[in-house]
Amino acid sequence: MSTIPSSEIPDQLDPLRRRPTPAPYSGPAEGKRAAPTDIATALMPVVLRPPLVMARGQGSYLWDEAGRRYLDFVQGWAVNALGHSAPEVQTALAEQSSLLINPSPAFHNRPAIELSRLLVQLTGVAQVALLNSGAEANETAIKLGRKWGQRYKGGAFGIITTHGAFHGRTLATMAASGKPGWEQLFPPYPPGFVKVPFGDLTAMERAIDPSSVAIMVEPIQGEAGVVVPPDGYLQGLRELADRHDLLLILDEVQTGCARTGPFLAQEHAGIRADITTLGKGLGAGLPVSAVLANARAACFGPGDNGSTHGGNPLSSQVALAVCRVLSAPQFSSRVRARGELLDRALGRLAAAWGRANTRGQGLLRALIFEDPVAELLCEKARLAGVLVNAARPHILRFMPQLRVSRAEIDELERGLATAHRQL
Repeated sequence: MSTIPSSEIPDQLDPLRRRPTPAPYSGPAEGKRAAPTDIATALMPVVLRPPLVMARGQGSYLWDEAGRRYLDFVQGWAVNALGHSAPEVQTALAEQSSLLINPSPAFHNRPAIELSRLLVQLTGVAQVALLNSGAEANETAIKLGRKWGQRYKGGAFGIITTHGAFHGRTLATMAASGKPGWEQLFPPYPPGFVKVPFGDLTAMERAIDPSSVAIMVEPIQGEAGVVVPPDGYLQGLRELADRHDLLLILDEVQTGCARTGPFLAQEHAGIRADITTLGKGLGAGLPVSAVLANARAACFGPGDNGSTHGGNPLSSQVALAVCRVLSAPQFSSRVRARGELLDRALGRLAAAWGRANTRGQGLLRALIFEDPVAELLCEKARLAGVLVNAARPHILRFMPQLRVSRAEIDELERGLATAHRQL
């Protein structure tokens, strides 16, 4: 990114010169802290939250307003790929925010151009759409698939998805998802989605009919509890899509951006989707997502899609900095190595507790219990200073930052052992 020499920026416009040296954190000022219950009255109660307020974060740790530190193995549901307040993110924000934040999608900006070029280089696709959230990326992938069906498949629009899938919270992405109970929330949903069991190639092929235009799955079902498909599943989906002239859409909002080791989880299977969606870790804490389309699927024209904040320079510059870190030599192998350390730590706990086992890939892992103890263990862990996610009543999900250390994994193991003794 080209920058203006610092000598040409007035002091009052230079965030690095006008910002005073931060004082050590000592909690909120007296009288400035609102009780969590008071805050909750102004927020729509769509998320159940514990009675605390987070104040700052650094790397693998969060601090609440009372000054208590927590080891964070949730990281915003796999959002903070480089940890809380990553220095690369801070630098990109400081530099870009002093230059240009959003000139509107009506104009090109350099960070968006460079980010799209890097994503093409890393994944081998033809074109990229830059957006804001995983749901928006998946919604756009659905629209791109339907546009392709209009153009090349006689108006076919049906998309085959899977039970247990999570693709977002817009009406279309909820319709595509297979989360239990969602069908009763906001009917009627948009038509055109058929669901089959995850991992079942026979059921997938049986669901294909003349109205089908695409298959849409997650390489690993994250929100469902880190459900890993059988070996050969993604290769089988690629073969089915090719044989029936369908698009293969892979939702890598959670598995992408090196979460499982390689930049895309589909690389483990040696295949490439026609359309891939990214989000979460792409911005390492900032709202940014992307749709990646190969030459076969890239059929959008002017006016077919848009996003007011999509591809803005601020988010794009952050994502560009993140992708440069994630694509650095040895980064993928380090994620795999840390993932093996985490798996061994969780395996030791499962063996000690009994009636439990592990699954996952890279730094997306889960502990599965035979009994519905995950939510209580999650609460006990928080009281012990460790943050984990109960994906299901019997499943704990772990999504640490991708630079998590051996010492932090050891600390997680000790914290969970302490929490389990309190059950």
